[in-house]
Amino acid sequence: MANFSFWGTALTKVPRISKEEWGGLDSISRWLVATRASVLIMTAFSAIIAGILAYLFDSFNVINFSVAFVGLIFAHASNNLINDLVDYKRGVDKNNYFRSLYGVQVLEHKYTSLKTFYKYLAASLVIATISGLFLIFRTDYITTSFFVAGLVFLFFYTWPFKYIGLGEFVVLLVWGPLMIGGTYYVTTSGTWNWDVVYIALLYAIGPTTVLLGKHTDKLQEDLKKRVYTLPVILKERNARYFTMLMWVAQYVMIGYYVYENHAWPLLITFLAIPKLFSTFKIFGQPRPSAEPENNKTGWPLYLVSHAFVYNRVFSMLFFVGLLASVVLFKMGVI
Repeated sequence: MANFSFWGTALTKVPRISKEEWGGLDSISRWLVATRASVLIMTAFSAIIAGILAYLFDSFNVINFSVAFVGLIFAHASNNLINDLVDYKRGVDKNNYFRSLYGVQVLEHKYTSLKTFYKYLAASLVIATISGLFLIFRTDYITTSFFVAGLVFLFFYTWPFKYIGLGEFVVLLVWGPLMIGGTYYVTTSGTWNWDVVYIALLYAIGPTTVLLGKHTDKLQEDLKKRVYTLPVILKERNARYFTMLMWVAQYVMIGYYVYENHAWPLLITFLAIPKLFSTFKIFGQPRPSAEPENNKTGWPLYLVSHAFVYNRVFSMLFFVGLLASVVLFKMGVI
């Protein structure tokens, strides 16, 4: 029986459930837990931003956009499943590794069998693949390039990219030019715009910093497992300051875009600066070795939780500013 209340919970946070609770969940709830569905919001924002930009240029194919939206969500879900599968197979998640502490790793915790897990993965991949092939049929060969690039990053993000310090750069490319640029391309039925790429990179900084926070949180565990993420390579202090620098770069990029294009509604994103300063206070200090008192981050999640909350605030304001810019542009105000 469908549990709509649990669906809402799984879509907004990483639920911690017992094996007995898992046994009482419906199939969709289990899929949401296994795919860590709460982070899919970042992909949804990427697709929506692309749709807004497509509408700005008077070429919005609602069918193509809808299929791209669904395809991206299930591609992201597939990537999360592959990530857990590869790490499980390579023995990374054994012995209370970071991933198995902050949420359910359904394979490592033996909540489900490999056979069932493959069914979750197959269902997700089939929907993502059918969506991509449909869009190729509806557009042209350039969409094939987006599709192939997406498959490469989907299957090889966890290994080898994440293991050699390239995972963060992959996320910057995927959540930016690939997702937003690709969705824009198919939604406009084959139009390319470099302003869209600029905005895509600007937005993609957010998901990238969330990943940097996560990898900095588990830096010591990754080092022991020989998973050489970018924070492992940079070291803890440098990783924290690099993340902060990327957030500053977002505002610089927004300021430049507003100056060049008179898109002043985007300045609403500066309302996130107070939240940024409070996040800076967290990132400006070494990560605690033990859970702080009155901690609300779902330990051992810490830096990533603060990065995620800040990114959610920034993304909402960015969305509002972008939407307002489009409306005012259509009205001839800007």
